[in-house]
Amino acid sequence: MFKIITEEGGARLGTLKTKHGELETPFFMPVATKATVKTLTPEDLKNCDVRVLISNSLHLFLRPGLDVLEEHGGLHEFMRFPGAIFTDSGGFQMIRKGFFVGADQEGITFRSPYDGKKYKFTPEFSKEVQMRIGSDVAMMLDYCAEYPASYEEAKKSVLLTSLWAERFPKNTEQLSFGIVQGSVYEDLREKSARDLAKMDFDGYGIGGLSIGEPKDVMHRMVEIVTGILPKEKPRYLMGVGSPLEIIESVMRGVDIFDSVFPTRNGRHGTAITSQGMLNLRKSEFRNDNRAMDEECSCYTCENFTRAYLHHLIREKEILGMHLLSLHNVCFMIEFMKRIREEIRQGNLERFKKEMEKIY
Repeated sequence: MFKIITEEGGARLGTLKTKHGELETPFFMPVATKATVKTLTPEDLKNCDVRVLISNSLHLFLRPGLDVLEEHGGLHEFMRFPGAIFTDSGGFQMIRKGFFVGADQEGITFRSPYDGKKYKFTPEFSKEVQMRIGSDVAMMLDYCAEYPASYEEAKKSVLLTSLWAERFPKNTEQLSFGIVQGSVYEDLREKSARDLAKMDFDGYGIGGLSIGEPKDVMHRMVEIVTGILPKEKPRYLMGVGSPLEIIESVMRGVDIFDSVFPTRNGRHGTAITSQGMLNLRKSEFRNDNRAMDEECSCYTCENFTRAYLHHLIREKEILGMHLLSLHNVCFMIEFMKRIREEIRQGNLERFKKEMEKIY
């Protein structure tokens, strides 16, 4: 299922087999929370060579509902995406306003923001929902403590997550990933990682990070966890998507990433480029007739100038949001290809230094 091809320090180049294709690791997943990558079509994703996405099973359970998804033959057919799909359990919605009601040993109670109805997600029910959605990889139900969290709250998140992990069903039809919690407390991260490492998950997520804690603290938590988790299983740092943070994490043994970073920045007028972050809202781009990124061959950079993109963003035109999101997603996919090649050549440390100068 997961094979390591070569290593450079802590970084690993490998492959992950799913029902919808073999994926080269490390890889980045654009976020399709509600069965869409915001502003992008399936054809856009194909042109960017996007082969894997992540959606949210809680959101999809609420709308459009499992009956609609099953009538279409599952999420892949519903959204017309032929690649692999991960689904999050919804545990992250614990720290989102309007969703979380409470948690106990049985599971998490959520409230629908649409009609106020309450739903109890147990580990077993979470797995059933993700099976019916038809994703390739199901993330276990986890307790995500917000930041900052007290030691007692973080300890509760670890204890309940470990308890739920033991009950999260596993089968051969769908890969199952555990999720390590523990906030920013070293001993709790160690306990959570050791608890889950004893369970036969197909891979492991590292949750509850990149939610406000200092970067050096996040790096330390990642080092602790990757030092404990089984080497032969893929590791997924949830919610991290900036280029420099991805490199830092790859060098600490992480294989999989996801984030709204590229699309959210695109919708707000910022491009991720080979020269760094460009805020196209700035007046300096008003008469700039260069391509947004002269080293990029995406549809946006091949066809439009910075001046035109600046105009669209300043006028709040949807096309501007679309074109920048398209470029940013394409950039991240190419960026991960570059990381894989640098690992293959043994040059990741040099590449990191290049990126540090740019970002």
